[in-house]
Amino acid sequence: MENSALPPSLPPRPVATQDDKTLGIVMHLLCIVGFPVIGPLIVWLMKKDQSPYLDAQGRELLNFQLSYFIYALISLVLVAVLIGIPLLFAVGIASLVFTIIGIVKASEGQVYRFPLCIRLL
Repeated sequence: MENSALPPSLPPRPVATQDDKTLGIVMHLLCIVGFPVIGPLIVWLMKKDQSPYLDAQGRELLNFQLSYFIYALISLVLVAVLIGIPLLFAVGIASLVFTIIGIVKASEGQVYRFPLCIRLL
């Protein structure tokens, strides 16, 4: 007899080696130093088949960067009606804070699920 009140099982969390954790941190750091999409994309494309952890980390990070790029573009358009100025500021601060949280989680070997992220990949 199956109990329908139980939540569906979550997929297993990918296990991260020390090298995986280091590359996960590097992917996040590349976003801070000026390579928000291309840096993580290169690392992800090189390592996604070798490490389930880096595959999950790369997908999540790229989804985050693309989502917040879209939010910044929308905010930029809304500058014409003045609401875009505080929105641009908020998107920039949120992006920086969430990236730092992602670095901390990557150092712990966890994949951080970014809030307000459109799942494109």
